[in-house]
Amino acid sequence: MEASIETRPRVQSSFLPMMIIGGLFFVFGFVTWLNGSLIPFLKMACELNHMEAYLVTMAFYIAYTVMALPVSAVLSRTGYKNGMALGLLLMAVGALIFIPAAYERAYAIFLVGLFVLASGLTLLQTAANPYIVLLGPKETAAVRISLMGLLNKGAGIVAPIVFTAFVLSDMSQFNEAYLVTLDSAAREAQLVELSLRLVDPYMVLAVMLSVLALIIKLSPLPEPALEQDHGDDSSAMDVLKYPQLVFGALTLFFYVGVEVVAGDTIGLFGQELGVENFGQLTSYTMAFMVAAYILGMVVIPRFISQETALALSGALGVVLSVAILMASGTSTGVWDLLFSWTGAGAIPDVVLFVALLGFANALVWPAIWPMALDGLGKHTSTGSALLIMGISGGALLPMLYGALVESSGDGQMAYAIMVPCYLIILWYALSGHKMKSWGSK
Repeated sequence: MEASIETRPRVQSSFLPMMIIGGLFFVFGFVTWLNGSLIPFLKMACELNHMEAYLVTMAFYIAYTVMALPVSAVLSRTGYKNGMALGLLLMAVGALIFIPAAYERAYAIFLVGLFVLASGLTLLQTAANPYIVLLGPKETAAVRISLMGLLNKGAGIVAPIVFTAFVLSDMSQFNEAYLVTLDSAAREAQLVELSLRLVDPYMVLAVMLSVLALIIKLSPLPEPALEQDHGDDSSAMDVLKYPQLVFGALTLFFYVGVEVVAGDTIGLFGQELGVENFGQLTSYTMAFMVAAYILGMVVIPRFISQETALALSGALGVVLSVAILMASGTSTGVWDLLFSWTGAGAIPDVVLFVALLGFANALVWPAIWPMALDGLGKHTSTGSALLIMGISGGALLPMLYGALVESSGDGQMAYAIMVPCYLIILWYALSGHKMKSWGSK
């Protein structure tokens, strides 16, 4: 069903609805970027290899693709406001699944919980986004979208810090050097104790999500008035006639892949290099994304175009990816030069370069969408659905990274997969988005 948001009188004040939707975008980011800390934790607790550990991202991001059509059907029956409440409740169920998984130290059950969490998140995001346009003048919708993005990435800074404080504190008794000295029974007891650290945080998360569902249900959020698009018998396959859209979806696939690799592998990579605060490293990536997001709001389009911003992002990604491959795993010279003033503990340059990929990634998503959808007209809705499929890159590329680490034993060199991904982003910015028909240059 294709639909559009119909203009209708808004509530007297949009402040409360904006606060509620902003809170939901914070939830999106908090749950999503917990994965960066969860991966090294589950690798220890469930004794996983690298490829198994990155099934976390597979289980989470594949839900966006698998659940896209079911979510659309659910929303057509429940409405958007009830859909948001239902999405929060489904996320609460996913959080509760972590409890038996922790007691059993069963990785398969953890993955089921992650898939259910992400399914609820898919429903929640699909239902929440129309309100960004609804709650205010159409002319300022882009500003509201940017503010929601800042809340989402800001939560990505907070989530690893919270996880570290409540789950990863005092980890000395769980290091591998100590565990190998124990007999099998004692080792199992220690690992169960480690796994049980997830029970209380995910119980609290389930309660908070359930309370939020109740708040949404009782809130004064207006229901968007949707109208059917009549008289359009065109096939969904017609969108494939637009190369800028097809290449845009492909570019988003690689972009989401590198974004997730930068955010979710850095913790495990840092842990293996001996970084003490490895559980917080995703926060570094998110902090650089927030900085770039703010910069983008200032300079686009006042000083540079979307196309230029995307080209700069792709080029910076290539440079940083090459720097990761060449950097020392022990030197902290770049950190000491650029960030010692922060007072935060120094991290190896190679880890810093992974975190700096957040700066290269921030402006890619908002730049690709208008380029890919330009000129689609009545096919815009179907084109948007095709672009959403690009999120599956977050499921597959981290798995490829994990497979390379497992086969080579070198987490640093495995980041070589980032170079062609950023080259594709750069190509789309310079040339790919200009192709309006097949055969055009």
